[in-house]
Amino acid sequence: MPVSPAYRGEVTDDSADAQPRVPARRGRPGYGREEVLDVAVRVFTEQGYDATSIADLSKELGLTKSALYHHFASKEQLLALALERALSGLEGALERAIEEQATAADRLRAAVRGAIEVLTSQQSYVTLLLRLRGNSPVELDALDRRRRFDQRIAGLVREAQAEGRIRDDIDAGTVARLVFGMINSLVEWYRPGGAIDPVLLADDVLAVALDGLRPR
Repeated sequence: MPVSPAYRGEVTDDSADAQPRVPARRGRPGYGREEVLDVAVRVFTEQGYDATSIADLSKELGLTKSALYHHFASKEQLLALALERALSGLEGALERAIEEQATAADRLRAAVRGAIEVLTSQQSYVTLLLRLRGNSPVELDALDRRRRFDQRIAGLVREAQAEGRIRDDIDAGTVARLVFGMINSLVEWYRPGGAIDPVLLADDVLAVALDGLRPR
């Protein structure tokens, strides 16, 4: 009689008809790709990506190494997928802001609100992105995309300054870094499901970061 993958500690597909079985190893049987990725991101963030091995991930999940390799080719692939989720979320929020808002000032406000929404809904993934050290091609590529994102935000600031909607006596790049420095700091203290509503949080950030930049 064939042995069920769950008894071997393997990652199973996320099918609706999958039946849980008692695992031979610690942890839940039948991990799906999303669950494995979530755990990997958490461990990468806690221990540091360079300091985390596939053996560490296997131990944390209670799975065999072969189970991880069944769906993910390498530790680098896990990192690449995690960073893609964070970056595509931020880039998507910026694209929507540009497409949907008429003025640069409104596009900037919408981009800030969208970035906060991504951070609060995908906090662990954005945290991993913000803590990159650039020690691998995957990390360097992600850091390059992040720089391009920051440059586009600075461009929106310049356009809003040209509209007369934001003070023009402060360098646009400095404004962009200060505003997103505030947003990025949320990963250190914001807690999903806590007392702070993400929508109201975005209102507060906009009030502090942008309303104070109105022309005098």
